[in-house]
Amino acid sequence: MSPHVLVLGGTTEARELAASLAARPGVRVTTSLAGRVSRPGALDGDVRVGGFGGAEGLAEWLRAERVDAVVDATHPFATGITENAARAAAATGVPAVVLRRPGWTPVPGDRWHPAASLAEAAALLPPLGRRVFLTTGRLGLAAFAREPELHYLVRSVEPPEPPMPRHTDVLLARGPFTVESETALLRDHRIDVLVTKDSGGSATSAKLTAARELGLPVVVVHRPPLPEGVRAEPDVASVLARLGFGAGREAG
Repeated sequence: MSPHVLVLGGTTEARELAASLAARPGVRVTTSLAGRVSRPGALDGDVRVGGFGGAEGLAEWLRAERVDAVVDATHPFATGITENAARAAAATGVPAVVLRRPGWTPVPGDRWHPAASLAEAAALLPPLGRRVFLTTGRLGLAAFAREPELHYLVRSVEPPEPPMPRHTDVLLARGPFTVESETALLRDHRIDVLVTKDSGGSATSAKLTAARELGLPVVVVHRPPLPEGVRAEPDVASVLARLGFGAGREAG
């Protein structure tokens, strides 16, 4: 029987993994999307959209669809699905792999201020500046409403969900971004401080370079820890190796 791999997607790495798996003869790949992005790009293999109904629902789906392996390639801050995937894999005995791109690391010249949560990030802002470039996504903006004297420029792919800070401008955009465009944005909006989650990758890292070159402080929200006993792989090749797929098995 052909192996069936479930990819919990939503990231560039998930798309790359699905393409690599779908190119292998006899491999069935299903990518599951949460449905939070209205216009996701095309994906290789089968696609399903929507939640499973928690860990129990995911476990039922794994059994019903005869899944042989699960790859959690969701966003590093999607803690709910990561926890559910770990529990469902343990309940069914299905091997599970987490695919997480490496996080960012500071370099000389960076003025980073670490935060463990959005609330902690918001608390750090008043001494750092009044005009804030907020790039933490469309959820959780209520954490920043406690500082009403600050002005926020919020960038996200989809319209952010209320409640939001009183003084907020919204910029809808999708990466990748260039250092030149990020530098111009920071200057045009007279930004004093940048707030970001440690998403890793290159698509949105240009803002860090722009902030460093402009001498701006950056509040970086650290990634939540993985569930106990779960180990992450840094790239698609490492995941394929864990799954037992060699490079020679790709379709020519």
